[in-house]
Amino acid sequence: MTNPANEMAEIHWLIDVLQSVDIGLTVLDRDYNIQLWNGFMENHSGLRAADVKDKNFFETFREVDETWLKRKVDSVFLLKTHQSSTWEQRPYLLKFKPYRPVTGKSQWMYQNTTIFPLISSDVSVNHVCIIIYDVTDIATGKKELELANNQLAQLSQIDGLTGLYNRATWENMLRSELIRCRRTGNPCSLVMLDIDHFKNINDTYGHQAGDEAIRVLPRILKFEKRETDVAGRYGGEEFCVTLIDTNAENAKIFAERLRKSIENKTIEWEGQEIKYTISLGIAELNSEIKSHETWLQKSDQALYYSKESGRNRTTISDS
Repeated sequence: MTNPANEMAEIHWLIDVLQSVDIGLTVLDRDYNIQLWNGFMENHSGLRAADVKDKNFFETFREVDETWLKRKVDSVFLLKTHQSSTWEQRPYLLKFKPYRPVTGKSQWMYQNTTIFPLISSDVSVNHVCIIIYDVTDIATGKKELELANNQLAQLSQIDGLTGLYNRATWENMLRSELIRCRRTGNPCSLVMLDIDHFKNINDTYGHQAGDEAIRVLPRILKFEKRETDVAGRYGGEEFCVTLIDTNAENAKIFAERLRKSIENKTIEWEGQEIKYTISLGIAELNSEIKSHETWLQKSDQALYYSKESGRNRTTISDS
């Protein structure tokens, strides 16, 4: 019959060699009591091996998901094969501080974990070894890369001057909205708007003042529109808004509210006051509109009518 004390003596001898290795090692018995605790575990937990010897792992570290870890450990005991978990599946097993808590960008150490059986000479498994690898640098590097890629993707969709969607992105969203409305039968209206006499602003106050006028309009637009509405810069001083689940008459209420807000706004620029107005055109999606290009054309025609009729007004497309 195998002597458990001799088994553990052999294990301790082997682990002594690995005390200085930069990985965490702990051994649990079948009752989840800690039988071994290497230097890495001491350094990061603040608990000496003598403090945790024969202590229940889950009572000592209450932050551990007991159900999850027991399922893995029990599987190792039963099948006599290893189990692993990466930081992407579970960020950490134990809440250890990273090596660089001041300059680092993670509150806790990211960890990969492997659990493997310690098979005795009689082929029984009475202990398992849990290995913890510090992968904080890899994890934070990958997260930073993903964040940078997401930011780059977002920037590629945004107009730099206004912070609204650029034309290509907004048109793709309009195309998707047309398909959605065809499927659901819900109403949707497209509003196009243009700054009146924009050339006069540039000629009178300069192109930087014109840029400021273009920047101010989206701020008011974002305030007036609903969160579900989609706004974009169509080009130059022309903008567009897709009003979700909105018919033409309700779209006009929004358009008039926006028009009056712009009309009442005064821009302070280098000691001068600049005021301007906008003209708007509305086209509600109907059975005659077969493509988003036609939808744009209808709203643009309504906008043109507003400009030809004196500007600073809203027109609803008659078809």
